[in-house]
Amino acid sequence: MTLLILLIVVGLVLLGFEVIIPGGLLGVLGAMALIAGCVVAFVQHGAGTGAITTVITLGAVGGLLIFEFVFLPRTPWGRRMFLRNRITGTAGSAERAAVEAALVGREAVAVTTLAPSGYVTIDGKRHEAFCRSGFAESGTMLKVVGKEAFRLIVSIV
Repeated sequence: MTLLILLIVVGLVLLGFEVIIPGGLLGVLGAMALIAGCVVAFVQHGAGTGAITTVITLGAVGGLLIFEFVFLPRTPWGRRMFLRNRITGTAGSAERAAVEAALVGREAVAVTTLAPSGYVTIDGKRHEAFCRSGFAESGTMLKVVGKEAFRLIVSIV
């Protein structure tokens, strides 16, 4: 009986620590300990006790998951462990692509050294750019000759 209880308690503790130390290993070891505990209950104490142990173990795992994902994030300690913010931005939009396409053929000024990447300004707005010539000093006049997904392609005038 001691082995049975020990395996189930160790399994629940390992599953509990899986939330704090993610990676899967503790979860797998915890699941194996819980399964071993249920097998020991069936082998040493019969089918009735094994079935009851399995139901209690599944209930304990469910309770542990509810505690970890419902109640723990509401505690001061849990607020530091769980992410609260959502990223709502997008990688690019059709509007931005149209604005950047309209910049092709325009002149730009290098804000930073482009070696070969850096930043340029066009009409007071800062844009990431790639210098086709390979290198351009800060302050160099450049011409936008194309665009890629997230940056302008420029060359020295």
